[in-house]
Amino acid sequence: MKKIFVASMNELVPRIGREVLVGDQKIAVYRLSDDQVKAIENICPHKQGPLAEGIVSGEFVFCPLHDYKISLNDGIVQDPDEGCVRTFETVVEGDQVYVMVD
Repeated sequence: MKKIFVASMNELVPRIGREVLVGDQKIAVYRLSDDQVKAIENICPHKQGPLAEGIVSGEFVFCPLHDYKISLNDGIVQDPDEGCVRTFETVVEGDQVYVMVD
């Protein structure tokens, strides 16, 4: 696993997603209200909506296209919808935010 710098904490607005590119992979990074940082694949499994543009509520993001509710912890789409997205481990060191990738 490689640790890739993606942003400073002060660049991440709480509850607002930010898309970052790691190689050719689009990743959505979120700073939650409690300053946890979560990262998931930035493509909804339903109609490929940009999840970084979704609304964050607690530890979930709602796809901006069709309101699929996706867990930021495990990437699983919540019932009654189905599917999942890849999640990425994040590391915060001081003010620096990193995503762990293969």
